Amino acid sequence: MMRRLSLGSRLALLFAACTAVVSLTAGILFSRASATHFIELDQQLLNSRLSLLRQMLEGVDDPASLAPRLPALQTELSHQADLAVRIRGRDGRIWFDSQAGLPESPQVLGLSTLHSSGVDFRSLCVNLNDGDAQLTLFLDITHHQHFLQRMQQLIWLTVGLSALATALLGAWAARSGLRPLRQMGEVASGVSARSLTTRLPEGQMPVELAELAQTVNAMLERLDDAFQRLSAFSADIAHELRTPLSNLLTHTQVTLTRPRSLDEYREALHSNLEELQWMAQLVNDMLYLAKADHGLLMPSRQQLALEDEADALLEYYAPLAEDAEVSLSREGQAPLAGDRHMLRRALSNLLDNALRFTPAGGEIRVTIERHQDGVRLQVANCGEPIDPALLPKLFDRFYRADPARREGSSEHAGLGLAITRSIVQAHGGCIRGESAGGWTRFVIDLPTV
Repeated sequence: MMRRLSLGSRLALLFAACTAVVSLTAGILFSRASATHFIELDQQLLNSRLSLLRQMLEGVDDPASLAPRLPALQTELSHQADLAVRIRGRDGRIWFDSQAGLPESPQVLGLSTLHSSGVDFRSLCVNLNDGDAQLTLFLDITHHQHFLQRMQQLIWLTVGLSALATALLGAWAARSGLRPLRQMGEVASGVSARSLTTRLPEGQMPVELAELAQTVNAMLERLDDAFQRLSAFSADIAHELRTPLSNLLTHTQVTLTRPRSLDEYREALHSNLEELQWMAQLVNDMLYLAKADHGLLMPSRQQLALEDEADALLEYYAPLAEDAEVSLSREGQAPLAGDRHMLRRALSNLLDNALRFTPAGGEIRVTIERHQDGVRLQVANCGEPIDPALLPKLFDRFYRADPARREGSSEHAGLGLAITRSIVQAHGGCIRGESAGGWTRFVIDLPTV
């Protein structure tokens, strides 16, 4: 199998082919123009000689009348070595040839080119006077033809040399011009899991490749960010699972150190069950987020009254809010086509998050608004403000504004807001966090379609 040509080789061959075609075309046009120019010059010269010869041969209509004119004719022709004359009668018989070796000329009136014994002639055949006799003038144009042949040879030589020179220069130019692409290749070959920080110098790239370099850098930036998130995510999973696994292992080992009563074994199993349930819920939440990452969350579309869904959840959280001395309220109403279970889970995560960070005597407000582009749902709670720089990170998996890790439900593992964002995005909406004036708000915008 033949090796495929490189891009540089293709460009070099293309340059050479284009140069050869242009040179050859220009050479052919110049050669034809030169040949036409020589023909015009020869015709002018023959026409000028023709008028003189006709005067000298005026009245000649047979060989007898020609004989007295021949000495003057030969004297005149002796002054023009490249010119020869043939006089032919009406029967085709040659009356006179001024020199030997003239080619057999066609009895056709007009200008023609002939060749005989290595000599090229331009001939002009006309009627002599008003009779049937013909006068043919022969002009030696061998030097013209030699010039045209040398010029054609020069054209082919020029085409070959120019194609070769262009191929070499094109290869050098292509190699120089493709240097940025080789830099991209070097950067790409140096990218690995341990080295995702290399970037292409966009400012040093030509205009045609600057956009591509910017796109490659953006891709590397996304890969770096995704890899960092994946590394942090793996570490977080290990951290979250290490504690319950250690608890299970330790508790089981302690239980098996000595014989115990049935009630003690039952209590140990119940304790282990709580840890296993928490781990199972964590795994389920991770699978849920993995489906969201791959676009596999397909919410159903049913007409819902958001105020009814919000009131049902507020009623569910009312006992917890009463124990925490937090008041709950809801304002506004709006219809929406969406998945009831998914939207309830999203709103439940926000309410649970608000309850955990609202101080005693505080308030949680759920606001529903209709606007031109869709529906806006807000869950706001009073409490300590959040640094604006940390607000986007709240939706990252396992992220906690408080670095101290605490055990609890799966939502407390830092997955609640990540799951909420996935649900909102699956419905074609977006969610953002705001914190100002002693209030923290999570704002969800959902389209009505």
